[in-house]
Amino acid sequence: MFRRATISLALVAASLATLAACRPGGVRRPALVTKANVALGDSLFNNGSCQRCHGKGGIGAANAPTLDGKKWLQLKTGSYDEIVKIITEGVAQAAIKDPAHRFSMRGRGGPMNLSDPQVQAVAAYVWTLSHK
Repeated sequence: MFRRATISLALVAASLATLAACRPGGVRRPALVTKANVALGDSLFNNGSCQRCHGKGGIGAANAPTLDGKKWLQLKTGSYDEIVKIITEGVAQAAIKDPAHRFSMRGRGGPMNLSDPQVQAVAAYVWTLSHK
């Protein structure tokens, strides 16, 4: 009749963890995009120099584009690693691709001088804005 299958709890837990790590559309959540990092990144972004140009919540403003991921101006794919790199290095004025946004983006949040963990947190927050 029916055959009994034995499934280990470890296999079930690993499968559930994999499903939880994936976002709709099959995009895997990067390891550093944790609830704690996203919360810290939200605070740093929305209370620091990031929001002055990108707007509260990354909705875009006169000096910088929206960060919803529909159209990346300075990134190729919008991957977490690309976001970390651009926050760390910034964007020189000569490299700005949209003439409507004419100011450079200073690395590490300019006057905020973000540490590596803070850069990772802001990147985690920006990644979530573009992967809803």
